[in-house]
Amino acid sequence: MTDVNEASHSGRTRWFAAFWIAWLVATGLTLANELFRWIGPEEDATAGAIRWWSDPTTDWTPFLPVLLLAVPLWFVRRPLVAPAPRIWTVFCRWMSETCPASDRPVPKAQHVRALLFSGIVAAAGLAMSVSVAHRFGDLPPAYHDEYSYLFQTKTFLAGRLSFPSHPAMPELFDQMHVLNEGRFASRYFPGAGLWMAPFLAMGNAWWGHWTAHALASFLVFWIGRHLANNGVGLLAGLLVALSPGVGLFSNLLLAHHPTLVGLLVFVVTFLKFRLSVRHGEPSWGWAFVAGTGLSFAMLCRPMTAAGVGLPFGVWFGWWLLTGRGGSSRGTQPVGLEAQHGRWGPQPVGLRVRTAVALCAPLVAGFAGLLCLDQAVTGDPLLTPYQQYTDIYTPRHVYGFNNRARGETRLGPKVLENYDVWAENLTPGLAARNIWRRFVSSFRWTLGIVPLIMTTMVFLVTADRWSRDWWLIAAAILSLHAVHVPYWFEGIMGWHYVFESAPFWLLLFAGAANGLLRAWKEGDRPGMPLWGGTLLTVVLLANLVTILPLWPARIDVGVEEVAFPRLRYDSFQKTVARIVGERPALVLVEADPADRHIDYVVNSPGLDDRVLFGRYRPGETDTEAVVEAFPDRDVWLAQIATGEITLLSRSRHRPGDSP
Repeated sequence: MTDVNEASHSGRTRWFAAFWIAWLVATGLTLANELFRWIGPEEDATAGAIRWWSDPTTDWTPFLPVLLLAVPLWFVRRPLVAPAPRIWTVFCRWMSETCPASDRPVPKAQHVRALLFSGIVAAAGLAMSVSVAHRFGDLPPAYHDEYSYLFQTKTFLAGRLSFPSHPAMPELFDQMHVLNEGRFASRYFPGAGLWMAPFLAMGNAWWGHWTAHALASFLVFWIGRHLANNGVGLLAGLLVALSPGVGLFSNLLLAHHPTLVGLLVFVVTFLKFRLSVRHGEPSWGWAFVAGTGLSFAMLCRPMTAAGVGLPFGVWFGWWLLTGRGGSSRGTQPVGLEAQHGRWGPQPVGLRVRTAVALCAPLVAGFAGLLCLDQAVTGDPLLTPYQQYTDIYTPRHVYGFNNRARGETRLGPKVLENYDVWAENLTPGLAARNIWRRFVSSFRWTLGIVPLIMTTMVFLVTADRWSRDWWLIAAAILSLHAVHVPYWFEGIMGWHYVFESAPFWLLLFAGAANGLLRAWKEGDRPGMPLWGGTLLTVVLLANLVTILPLWPARIDVGVEEVAFPRLRYDSFQKTVARIVGERPALVLVEADPADRHIDYVVNSPGLDDRVLFGRYRPGETDTEAVVEAFPDRDVWLAQIATGEITLLSRSRHRPGDSP
């Protein structure tokens, strides 16, 4: 297996140059940001030094001394520690083990070690998810989208694709991101609901996302092992497991983690397929599993699946047309190549069979979506997602000039307060969104400084990386590119490109692997110590709050997500206390100043003891509501004032008093 570096003087020189260019860029940006903070306004001029060290963003300050430490350590030419004990030598040998060529036997011990390492990173991912979950306790979900995914999951558990809208007053139960046009169904694609269903049936939907985090860490190990060696897989897998953003999102009931599992299955098996092509024996089995992973990702988040899959699809299309898989640096022809005595095109029939194996799961996935569309919207070519946008949020449409286009298609059911939140996408706004998404993905994945350095190292040494690595880097760019025509930067600035996180961490681990080997061969014994110091500071800044220096990145994220969760929890407990044990309908008058928290949340069968309806001032006829729900107490909750008022008692309980 080709590694990301070459043992040659010219190779070491390139890696050294890449490191110092990355160091200059990162140090320059850090100094500039620290200078701006230093000279910025402050309430107490005597607290300048304390304020400078107390960086609430932890983006730059912790890394400044680490960056400066690189200079003296570079000139150290003698080992800083005693000769490594034998166990360390053995461990380093284990880290250097990689995926063997398909025609070479593998010692059983290597398989056992790889499984052990992958199990360690999976356990770390699960532990990270559970530890974040404990911070939230029993609080309900935070975002509109989460309630829609739960709605979808409950629909599937009921053995249905949708429920009928309420026969008398359907508009009363309009719910955010839930289609309510004769059929009552989540607007979202079905993958996340299918993933969550067995876990919700066992009692906790979040278990599914914690499991997905563990699986994602597990799969990243195997991708890193394939790309380079156990060391790269272990580092990348552990960083995915401990990433503050990935850990935080594993406690949001969104489609990202199920999508991530599908995409990583696709990537690892597609890379295995490419290896089989390079050895002249294209494996339809690997192609089929890759297609299955991509198909599941498509059922969760189609645009994300398309963005990540595009570079791989371009390569596959080129191979399908030409039959030339392209040899990676340093590999030798084996199998069919050796039989033909040359690197020639592979048989057309073999390519076609492989394409069928790859595409069959995708075709099945598309067929499933067509059936879902037909069942929910009545049109196999109209998705619930698109129908919801057309009816309720036309200004949120994908593409440039979205707001202007949406305002030509406003209908009577537009959620005006939420819809007008959309900004009109112009090239300028698109450029700002691209910048924000990159910065936020750096920040929440690992850190701005380490990933800026990773980017610079990769760019300077691009010709030293195999084509498999290029596909990883291209997937990041492609994922960002397909989301350029959307006006919103994303939840926490990055949720549209969340799935790029493991690819960034793979690149970081690959760059670290290349630099470590170059430092070792170039007799720079102080630099591995510097790399370990950088990684330690990264983990501290992300996971450990050190007062008064910085709050941990994960603590900042937990606090941000906890705010809406606490609001939902407070409202639900207040309603439960006031309403008591009687069947009730609570009409909710939304606070126009808060478009991102909506309390109209119901089960798809509208069979809960307490239902929540949407009260529209000047439109909702409360007398008609009381007539339509004679078996329920009817209440009015005004969110802006916090008042909950009884409008009517159930007619079936005449002896009860308010």
